[in-house]
Amino acid sequence: MNVRRSAAALAAAAVIGAATPALAASPSPTPSVAIPDGLYGTADPTYDGVWRQSLALLAQDTAGVVPADRAVAWLTGQQCANGAFAAFRPDPTKLCDAKLMVDTNSTAAAVQALTALGGHAAQTGKAVAWLKSVQNADGGWGYNPGGPSDANSTAVVTGALVAAGERPEQVVKGGKSPYDALLTFALPCTGDGAGAFAYQPDKQGKLTANADATAAAVLGALGQPLNASPENGDKKADATASGCAAPTTPEQAARNGARYLSTALAKDHHLVSALPGAENQPDYGNTADAVVALVAAGHTDEATAALRWLEANAPQWAAQSGPAAYAQLVLAAHATGTDPRAFGSTDLVRLLDATGPAPKQTATKSTASDTSDDDGSSTTLWVTVGAVVLVVLVAAALFLARARRRQQP
Repeated sequence: MNVRRSAAALAAAAVIGAATPALAASPSPTPSVAIPDGLYGTADPTYDGVWRQSLALLAQDTAGVVPADRAVAWLTGQQCANGAFAAFRPDPTKLCDAKLMVDTNSTAAAVQALTALGGHAAQTGKAVAWLKSVQNADGGWGYNPGGPSDANSTAVVTGALVAAGERPEQVVKGGKSPYDALLTFALPCTGDGAGAFAYQPDKQGKLTANADATAAAVLGALGQPLNASPENGDKKADATASGCAAPTTPEQAARNGARYLSTALAKDHHLVSALPGAENQPDYGNTADAVVALVAAGHTDEATAALRWLEANAPQWAAQSGPAAYAQLVLAAHATGTDPRAFGSTDLVRLLDATGPAPKQTATKSTASDTSDDDGSSTTLWVTVGAVVLVVLVAAALFLARARRRQQP
């Protein structure tokens, strides 16, 4: 879920997704466009406006926050007449034309956010119809319409289909479904990166393990959206089982991918980002994505260990990176059943809310904790205490009334 969906976005990810060891704060570059009213974050939205807005709204929804109307209106206003979304439309009053680069990732993310919020069936229906219209013959999607399919794009579109009530196995092109496409990115159980997913095959058709693609594809292969929750995890998965089985089904490929992520996280509980000419650095965003994928695949122990690492190390990264980063952490907390308002010592929800217009309504930490932790004994205690106090007060009133009567002549 990093800003990784296009060549320009990949360049941005070198700054946004991989922090320096000291995480030194530096001033953000001046945006090349004015930040629109209702948009979350203050960074240039050219390459990630719809993506970060969608993640922010989706994360807020999981935390019980009702976002401001103008935040939702900004997102719906970005949609083109054909149903597609671009990364950013500077002038929503201007009709979309061939020069505007619409993409599957922004569209799929918007579908997931608007579906979660509810009340936007017309917009999501048009977006899903557009996504179906640009499906590739292998059953998958590329970042841009007509581009070669990749694991990340296919996975996020699959999640959008599920969120919108579609059955991905029935969304076919050339007889192939999204699940068929995802299987083509699954590595075998031998060699380097056994069980992982590749982003795309190289020019020779070779698959290379990619942790980012693996986290996305595990969710996609299990038919899970970005806001996957514990109760929707793979109940059939045996997280304690070792080894890898041939990825002949989406479920098995997902389990293989989850084992690959578990192994990658086993030592330090985080993934790493390798940039050319630089030392490996912790990859906070993809670690958060891996947490969601592991929960969906039934690997809750590994997911919890990685989440604890994120609690201790990721808030400063999120503060530098903006709303999408906060959203990733909120979604990781949601997946594990952790209160995002008590993410270590950080209230992620408050900080996410502060990057955009003030929400209409937000749930409180105490409300959530009271609902989950109280077994009813505290309520019974206070009812009992109240009853005792009432009896005492009534008895005192009767005593005083009788005393007055005795004093009357």
